Amino acid sequence: MTLYKGPLLIQRYYNGEALSKVEKEAVSQIINVWRQRLQNLSWFMKCLNEPIARLANAEDNCTGHFWESRFKSQALLTDEALLSCMAYVDLNPIRAGMAKTPETSEHTSIRERINPVITLESAIRDQALANEFNLPIKPLLSFEDTIRSTCQTGIAYSLSDYLQLVDWTGRAVRDDKRGAIPEHLPTILKRFNIPAEHWLTNSQHFEQIVHRRFRKSA
Repeated sequence: MTLYKGPLLIQRYYNGEALSKVEKEAVSQIINVWRQRLQNLSWFMKCLNEPIARLANAEDNCTGHFWESRFKSQALLTDEALLSCMAYVDLNPIRAGMAKTPETSEHTSIRERINPVITLESAIRDQALANEFNLPIKPLLSFEDTIRSTCQTGIAYSLSDYLQLVDWTGRAVRDDKRGAIPEHLPTILKRFNIPAEHWLTNSQHFEQIVHRRFRKSA
């Protein structure tokens, strides 16, 4: 009911109106279907993809399928697989020719790690969504630099190494992709003129840095 109006019968039930026995049975059948959908990943992806497709088609003034397929699920069972997937996603704007460097790529986690943008408006919006669905705001997973023998809560890699990994991978020219990071650019750490040890500190205290910046903007 948060995403859709629901049929008139459900609206009456939701508003506490008196229903006949037959109507109550119909409501129960509808609710059972909804409960199954709420446990269905395919239905979730449909609800996620459909409004995006409608907006994209409206911008292009066209109709038809926007997504190639609904979703593809792939288990990431090793640190190497996780880092490969992260780098692949972070390089999507570059491969598509929409950006030249990771730090100028919009809507990517690597840009957020390089330069967290926290405003009062975005914080209020995120908190309102979290309150509406009774869920905590989940920040980006932090880098922990080394594998711990006790409790591993972050990515067993350093932020500076990950930045260089993405920068190096993005320079590889691929025949099946239109974009790549220009070879003449300095390495990513040199472009920021920040020592690697500073990135190490940032990776260990990423969440605290974000909270400090938010408090200043507030």
